[in-house]
Amino acid sequence: MQRVSMAPRPDLRERAARLGFAFAEIAGEPYWDETACYRFTSAAIDTLDDATVEIEARCREAVDYAVRHGMHGPLGIPAGAWPLVEKSWEKREPSLYGRLDLRWDGTGAPKLLEYNADTPTALFEASVIQWEWLQCLSEGEPRPADQFNSIHEALIAAWPTMDLPARVHFACVRNHAEDRGTIDYLRDTAIQAGIEAPFLFMDEIGWGRGRFRDMEEREIAAIFKLYPWDWLLAEPFAANIATAPTRWIEPCWRLIPASKAFLSLLWYLFPDHPNLLPAFLEPGKTGGPELSKPLWGREGANITAPGIETPGPYAAQPRLWQEYAELPCFDGRYPVIGSWIIAGRACGIGIREDATPITRDSSRFVPHLFEGVTPS
Repeated sequence: MQRVSMAPRPDLRERAARLGFAFAEIAGEPYWDETACYRFTSAAIDTLDDATVEIEARCREAVDYAVRHGMHGPLGIPAGAWPLVEKSWEKREPSLYGRLDLRWDGTGAPKLLEYNADTPTALFEASVIQWEWLQCLSEGEPRPADQFNSIHEALIAAWPTMDLPARVHFACVRNHAEDRGTIDYLRDTAIQAGIEAPFLFMDEIGWGRGRFRDMEEREIAAIFKLYPWDWLLAEPFAANIATAPTRWIEPCWRLIPASKAFLSLLWYLFPDHPNLLPAFLEPGKTGGPELSKPLWGREGANITAPGIETPGPYAAQPRLWQEYAELPCFDGRYPVIGSWIIAGRACGIGIREDATPITRDSSRFVPHLFEGVTPS
């Protein structure tokens, strides 16, 4: 694993616009960063692939254990929501996607930092944008490298396997360019798979005649919502979820691995697993420096670690304590490898890096490649 400095393409902004990448810059700062890429060997990619497959298998076992033992309390899931979680898992409602955040420097075993199991973003850039970057890199000459990235094809192939109606609604919040870009990309993959995919905002979801309905009074028989379940359950219409026949994507059982407390369950069930870090619901049990994070925190908010304390709105939440494994540092940047799972399969990676050891909403996305000739 190497970080290789590169010259950005001079027409980067024009290319981003043509691809519909409206959030290549966020708040006037680059989000997509072509000043570097990460280069791996094919053996390193195999290591990441194998680790992702292994962690996903253990996570499925842990979800089943949590449901069988009614562990909503330790996981921080409201008791009133637990019947929805149980029903969703017992029906084995399929998951479309998820992202494992891994700590790895190219040596040893990749370590799971957390599972973004409910509303992971950075999907469009991982699937489409970094692939287009690689194709551009090799224009006019034999491709110098490959990329761990079959995300797009996997998404299109996944939709027909999910036993969905002909129409699936797609929803996100208003005034959020990244969420809208992600939801529009997912809509595109569904349309390519032959599914009708109308869009609506979350605040446009209505209720009538015992069904969720859109602004045209059509029944919402199935919906992909880029909106966390812990937020969804706090909405006024949440009381209707249990009685409506609507299929929700991601399904409600994804609340279990989405809770940071799930990391402590993994460690309890699989102690000393090479891909896991010690994690507990009480401080001081890891035997060394610890990182603490709120159970439902996002984007690096309200994290505490040796010499680190980040601000955010989640300070009052219950917390998890995890062995502190500082991210590796390459040229003053700290990368996290996001390993994508589509319909239960490992399908590629995306890398976000920060100038600090905590990945935040201001972190940048950097492309990757493997094998071939190092670009210069």
